[in-house]
Amino acid sequence: GRTNHPPGFLLSCWPCRDDFCPATDYAVGMDDVTRKQDRVPDFGADFRAQLLELFRWRRDVRKFRRDPLPAGALERLLSVASLAPSVGLSEPWRFVIVDSEGNRQSIRACFERTNNEALRGYSGERAALYARLKLEGLSDAPCQLAVFADPATPQGHGLGRMTMPMTIEYLAVAAVNLIWLAARAEGIGMGWVSILDPAEVKGALDVPTEWTLIGYFCLGYPLAESDTPTLETDGWECRAKSGSTVLRR
Repeated sequence: GRTNHPPGFLLSCWPCRDDFCPATDYAVGMDDVTRKQDRVPDFGADFRAQLLELFRWRRDVRKFRRDPLPAGALERLLSVASLAPSVGLSEPWRFVIVDSEGNRQSIRACFERTNNEALRGYSGERAALYARLKLEGLSDAPCQLAVFADPATPQGHGLGRMTMPMTIEYLAVAAVNLIWLAARAEGIGMGWVSILDPAEVKGALDVPTEWTLIGYFCLGYPLAESDTPTLETDGWECRAKSGSTVLRR
C-alpha cells in the first residue's frame, strides 16, 4: 500500500502518476477554508433557522442523476474536513477519490456479494422488504469516495487518545458529517454505502492495511429531494421520538 502521506491527504485512484502530489493536485480551497477571521460572526435567528433546515433536508441519497459535478466541487467539499473536530489536532481522515472504472467495478462486486449475505440474515416479510430496498448509488453517482481513518498518524502526538484510541475513527466520521452538510448546501446529494467488506475495499484501492474503513460514499445531484428519510418512506424503520435517547444521571 501507499505510505507516508501528509495528514488529511486526498488520494485519487486513477493509475499512479510519478508527478502525483496531493498537496497541489487536490487541496483546492484549503487556504480559503481555514483563513483567519477578523471578527466573530453573528449567527442570528435567521441563520439558525436556515441551519436547522439544512439539517432537516440532509438525506442519505441512493438515486442520482448522472450529470457530472462542476470541476473542483468534490475537492472543495473535502477541504471542509479541516474544520471538523480533531482530538489532538490529529486530522486522521484519509480520502480516496475513486475514479477508475476498474476500481468502481470491484466495489460494486463487493457490495453485491455482501448485500446478498445480509439478505440471508432476514426472513419472511422483513427479507422481502430488504430485497426491495435500494441501498447504494454505485451505478449512477458521478463521484465516489472512500473514507478511512489512520490510527498510526503521528500528527497530534497521541494527545487525547491514550485511553480512547477509537477517537481516531470518531473524528473521521465527524469530518464526513461536515462534508455531507456542505454538499447538501450546494444541492449535492451524498449516500453512505456500508454494506462492504473492509478488507476487500482496502485491497481494491491499494491503501495501507492498518487504515480503518469508515465508509464508501456516492456523491452527485439527487433525482429527488425529501425531508423524510428514505428508509422511513419505504417502511423499514421510523425515527425515535425526540428525547427518547437522552438520559440524566
